[in-house]
Amino acid sequence: MIRYTLARLGLFLVAFALVWAVCLPLGYRWTSITALWTALVALAISAVASFALLGRLRDQVAERVQVRAERMSARIEESRRAEDLD
Repeated sequence: MIRYTLARLGLFLVAFALVWAVCLPLGYRWTSITALWTALVALAISAVASFALLGRLRDQVAERVQVRAERMSARIEESRRAEDLD
């Protein structure tokens, strides 16, 4: 989970730097509005890039989460059965 999150963050930072590098020669100054628009565009770019590039890592995280949820459900069901016996 941490690797996937760091990979997503890395893609966002790279996209942010690339968008800002494109905007800088066009004469945009660093203001809160340009930073917001740069972040929004970078977010969209990084979302598409992560969908395309991080598929295997996303599947691994999904499998781990599913296994963990199944274990928790089994423990809850076991607790319910134990309460029914009492």
